[in-house]
Amino acid sequence: MKSLRLFALLSAAVVTAMCAQTATAAVDHDSCLSVNALAIGEDLGHGRTTSTIVHAGILNGTTAAQLEITGGTPPVVTLAGTGVLTTDHGTLTVSIVGTFNQATGALETTGHVVGGTGVFANATGALMFVGVEDLTTRSFTNTITGTVCLAHG
Repeated sequence: MKSLRLFALLSAAVVTAMCAQTATAAVDHDSCLSVNALAIGEDLGHGRTTSTIVHAGILNGTTAAQLEITGGTPPVVTLAGTGVLTTDHGTLTVSIVGTFNQATGALETTGHVVGGTGVFANATGALMFVGVEDLTTRSFTNTITGTVCLAHG
């Protein structure tokens, strides 16, 4: 359970980070934004995580994620779930799948944009979240890389 929480936390951080990097790019519609960001968060337990994105332009905000262990062989388990980034400009929802190492706290996931509101309405894209959770403190840091494309509005 502790590992699941860590994974969820990392996933939330990753989602947040990806959105943060996207925010540093142009905000024009029909634009694809390159993401290269950092997220800092906390594993809340029961697969829930939260994180904060800073210095990310339109993507500055918070994240919330809910993840579940779907398989794997401990200590490496597979995860799936959803992350939502909330900003002053709207929300971005990402469907997440990947792996979490319950012994080391290492997380590696991919996320596909599946929804959004505000400037993120009808956005598309894919992000990769890579990070590590401190299994003692339940805090995590993730890097987020990928692309988010804003729809013409």
